[in-house]
Amino acid sequence: MKNIYILLGVVFTMGSFAQTEQTQKADQLFESHQYIAAIDAYEKLVDNKKADGFVYKQLADSYYQIANTEKAAQYYAKAIKSKQNAETYFNYAQTLKTQENYLEAKKQMDTFANLAPNDQRAKAYISNPNHILEIQSQEHAYEISKVSLTSSESSDFAAVLGNDNMVYFVSTRNNANKTDTWSGTPYLDIYQSEYTNGILSEATPVNELNTNYHDGPLTISADGNVMYFSRSGLADGDFEKNKKSNTKIGKLGIFRAEKKDGKWTNIKALPLNSTKYSIGNPSLSKDGKTLYFASDMPGGFGDTDIWKVSINSNNSYGKPINLGSIINTEAKESFPFISDDNILFFTSNGKQGLGGFDIFKSDLSTNTEAENLGQPINSNKDDFAFTLNTTKEIGLFSSKRTGSDAIYFANPICKSELVVVVKDAKTGALIQGAAVSISGDNSMDKTETSATDGTVNFNTECDKIYALKASLKNYKPQTTAIEITTTGVTQKELRLQPIEVVITDTEVLLEPIFFDYNKSNISAQGANELNKLVRAMTNDPSLSILVKSHTDTKGNAAYNLKLSERRAQATVKYIISKGITENRISGKGFGENEPKIDCGDNCSEEEDAQNRRSEFIIIKN
Repeated sequence: MKNIYILLGVVFTMGSFAQTEQTQKADQLFESHQYIAAIDAYEKLVDNKKADGFVYKQLADSYYQIANTEKAAQYYAKAIKSKQNAETYFNYAQTLKTQENYLEAKKQMDTFANLAPNDQRAKAYISNPNHILEIQSQEHAYEISKVSLTSSESSDFAAVLGNDNMVYFVSTRNNANKTDTWSGTPYLDIYQSEYTNGILSEATPVNELNTNYHDGPLTISADGNVMYFSRSGLADGDFEKNKKSNTKIGKLGIFRAEKKDGKWTNIKALPLNSTKYSIGNPSLSKDGKTLYFASDMPGGFGDTDIWKVSINSNNSYGKPINLGSIINTEAKESFPFISDDNILFFTSNGKQGLGGFDIFKSDLSTNTEAENLGQPINSNKDDFAFTLNTTKEIGLFSSKRTGSDAIYFANPICKSELVVVVKDAKTGALIQGAAVSISGDNSMDKTETSATDGTVNFNTECDKIYALKASLKNYKPQTTAIEITTTGVTQKELRLQPIEVVITDTEVLLEPIFFDYNKSNISAQGANELNKLVRAMTNDPSLSILVKSHTDTKGNAAYNLKLSERRAQATVKYIISKGITENRISGKGFGENEPKIDCGDNCSEEEDAQNRRSEFIIIKN
């Protein structure tokens, strides 16, 4: 990406230079943003061994301005052998990051922070010097793919998809255009292409909008009938002459156009335009009442800032308002895009990023701190000009990651939070400690434990089906499937059916089984409890049980032993009668020999009741 698109000025050479001294000539070219010519002049000084720290710094800055970060880094390395200003170290760090040389970039940022401790870029760096790892570890929010556009080595960027399925973008593909002395490439033209199911038609120029100078980038109203676009002041003869460098300097301005009978007409310059500063890269709010733009007008924080201005019903305009330090830094912020839900996407090389220009977003409704979009949207190269058609859920952005500016699709990954609530099916009580597992594609196979409120949270994706399973000891496991169809929070309730008996590691616990006095036949109450044991053994064929029958200490010990044996065998016969094989159930009477409460002959009625019991011991196979 060429920094002219980030906004400063546009120049046009008028004739030969009056000055003949070589270093002054190079400086004049640099000061008038003719970086290609300036590079040639400074390179000659290097070749003639007349370069010093200043020349290396100017040469590095020239390459930096045309986004040749490899060459810029080469000369910044030479420049810092002598003392430089803080911005030089910052720029050097930026070029090193584009080469993923993050260790050396960190050293240069250390120097920058020492020289400019009050700069908010320095403060941000000091507070989080390891931001690279944090950005790289962010969960991906988009899937990207390169847009197929027939072109040669041209720069295509700043695409916006209108609701009429037309994609507008800017390009240097018109080789018949004049050459921009800033970048050495043809001036920008506006092109359009029809979008159909992820495919763009052959791009055609929007001739009624294009001039011999820069036209675009642009923004389209929601109804597709109004466009705001950038244009060089040179196109309308709106420029200033620099006698020293013998150049015309035209700033970028914003123009408004209306669509009638399929053509863009009634093109008018906004009253905000000036020959003293540039405004451009517009973005229109959904209601058409606010225009966001980038500018280096007075009152900003640094190079170029993001601003906004109100649009009145009579198409007059309010006073521009700077979006403040949450968005802007002392470096470059540009390419604002305001979404339908008031999320501002913008480009910055002043906020902490992966290298070059990164794309950020901020919720203007809550005035939140800007967030780096992370990978794969951002890379170590220039990434910029993000736009989003929320109706069609299609994003577009531009990147220099493959060597030249190109347009990419950014399809949002629909993310959802699944909240599973585990409850007891009989009582409705919330269950803590249940194991809840979720499985879907290969990237989603997790098990979590339900909290005190019975909930488990999972991060999921839209348009996918997940399998859920909840299990807990003494409950029947439950499995189900759920399809996530929308973003946001989806809640699913899982009700676990309690198993009728409690099974520990050593025994099966039933309610007390009562026998009639001095008898061993199974009562109706006892049968109801034993039926629970039968169901448990049927559900788990591995269960083998020893029935241990006990009495209280009343009466003769020998009699109590025989009574308990009869009750144990009666219990065994009942279990077998219900279909359990005899090799899985056995019984033995223990009389009063193993009291639960050792109270001797002085037991209370309550203690006697606890000693009269049957135990169902699990036999390990």
